[in-house]
Amino acid sequence: MPSSESLPATAAVRTASTGPATPQDPTDPADPADPADTAGPADRRRWFALAIVMTAAFMDLVDVTIVNIAIPSITRDTGASFTSIQWITAGYALAFAAGLITGGRLGDIYGRKRLFLIGIGGFTIASALCGFAVNPEMLVASRILQGGMAALMVPQVLSIVHTTFPAHERGKVFGLFGAIVGLGAVSGPLLGALLTEWNFFGLEWRPIFLINLPVGIAGLVLGRMFISESKAPKALRLDLAGVALVTLGLLMLLYPLTRGRELGWPLWGHVSMAASLLVFAALVVFERRKASRDGSPLIELSLFRVKSFAAGTAVQLTFGVALGIFFLVWTLYLQMGLGWSALRAGSTGIPFSIAVSCAAGVSVQKLVPRFGRKVLQTGALLMIAGLLLYIWEAGRYGLDISPWQMALPLVVMGVGMGLIVAPLTDAVLSGVPKEHSGSASGLINTVQQMGTALGLGLVSVVFFGSISDRLPPEAMGPAFVDAFQQSLWWVAGVLAVIFLVMFALPARPRVHLEGGEDDMPPARTQGDTLSKEPALTS
Repeated sequence: MPSSESLPATAAVRTASTGPATPQDPTDPADPADPADTAGPADRRRWFALAIVMTAAFMDLVDVTIVNIAIPSITRDTGASFTSIQWITAGYALAFAAGLITGGRLGDIYGRKRLFLIGIGGFTIASALCGFAVNPEMLVASRILQGGMAALMVPQVLSIVHTTFPAHERGKVFGLFGAIVGLGAVSGPLLGALLTEWNFFGLEWRPIFLINLPVGIAGLVLGRMFISESKAPKALRLDLAGVALVTLGLLMLLYPLTRGRELGWPLWGHVSMAASLLVFAALVVFERRKASRDGSPLIELSLFRVKSFAAGTAVQLTFGVALGIFFLVWTLYLQMGLGWSALRAGSTGIPFSIAVSCAAGVSVQKLVPRFGRKVLQTGALLMIAGLLLYIWEAGRYGLDISPWQMALPLVVMGVGMGLIVAPLTDAVLSGVPKEHSGSASGLINTVQQMGTALGLGLVSVVFFGSISDRLPPEAMGPAFVDAFQQSLWWVAGVLAVIFLVMFALPARPRVHLEGGEDDMPPARTQGDTLSKEPALTS
């Protein structure tokens, strides 16, 4: 495989895009940044395609967070236990994480548009099954199916963006993507609160899933019309042994972590988690041999020689752990601890959502080009500061805390998250050759979802572990407040690790600016093989 330095972005865009939206001959050496290449119907077509895949990404993000706000309603209606509650969220994340790498590679092999359409169609069907679930077991099974379908759909989003847009436009696109991430993170709870409170047709929590049906059908129809097909330029084969190993390793790690507290932390669970490391080691050995033998590994290990990709995926993993813990325990604290309604709890997150979206919008285009990775590290420090302020307020005001008192820590945390999410995605993918964009996108999403699943599994330790299953009603509120504070200390610790890991990122991550010359091969600079700009000096 050619290195990221030897593969010009221009050639990669030409080779990877096979759809009708690219009118030029694939061998045409013309610069895609030229106005002639980006004007007219093709230009409009790719922006329509962007709107479609971004809507799908938003639907997935909302579906992750929308469930949290409806947990009390689901519990009352179905009699779900704490374990079922965890599996309604963790089952989705587990299936998502286990299938993402495979979904990304399938897009490379069979076409990203095709896999996107299959994924969004399956996601819509699974949403209908969730909405009509008759018991907790059916809901958990439907959520696992939904996560598996999302694993086919989501990797194609970044792959389609990566192969459709020339490098000089991707800064703007990833800025939009970061804003969508921020909007989806908290608009999910607000939307879930409204749908639950309005209780359409007496369905209570079920519309939080059924709302996906019209969105999914529209995405399926419009996607067929406007998304151009792309796939890897050389024939690849699906690595079934790699699929089996990565799925087995993730299940051996995450299943006992999620069910450990319920089962009393049995010995087999500890053995399974330890043995998962051996499975991942076997995966690495097998994938190396597979790459040298036929060039069709499930995981392109050579991607980890790209500095920004290796460091960025480490940040994604730990960031996923932090988010997985925070969003679930926050929702439980607001509704089951403080006794707030779904609408009051959902609207409390509005300042956070606005802060994430605004910060993400300026971080890629304005801040990162000037300050580099210091922007991301500042984001981590701001999130820690917001958490510490939240811990103090939760202890200071107890059960009498109000939404406006939570606004300041949530805004500080939101700004911090916004400074991280958009530039991190751009930095991780900036040095990845287009023919492996599906595999890279799958890996990026997998490590973050693996982190999220780990975080959700750790909720049983850091949150439920300090709450008795037989608390009297009058003790429930104080116990949830204490558990919430304890959980935030864990999240702050994880973010401190993220801050340190960020030192491994390039000092100035490559950022694609409108009108820039990013389609030229990046020049090497000392200490940063991916940036064509000099690294920041302290």
